[in-house]
Amino acid sequence: MITCFIRYEIDPFKVEAFKEYARNWGEAIPRCGADLVGYFAPHEGSATTAFGVYSIESLAAYEAYRERLRNDPLGRSNYEFAKAEQFIRREDRIFCKLASAPHGQLIKP
Repeated sequence: MITCFIRYEIDPFKVEAFKEYARNWGEAIPRCGADLVGYFAPHEGSATTAFGVYSIESLAAYEAYRERLRNDPLGRSNYEFAKAEQFIRREDRIFCKLASAPHGQLIKP
């Protein structure tokens, strides 16, 4: 299992648009095959940093998931919504693998 962390730089005057975007992914992402942890909008501190976090089986599964997301009606409309509203200034992704387990137990590779 790998986890994708998406860091967004958003327009601080369009946080509500980002929240709508996040709610839409809350429906589309699980339907298309990823385990959504959640989307996080600014609350305190930086007014321009937001996050999306989800897990998926592997990078191969990620590629298939992305294709399903591109073909999903809500996924397509959400991409278009973000493009039209221009509330995302920058988006970075990193894929991580869990290195710890509950109670400090090491996870075997």
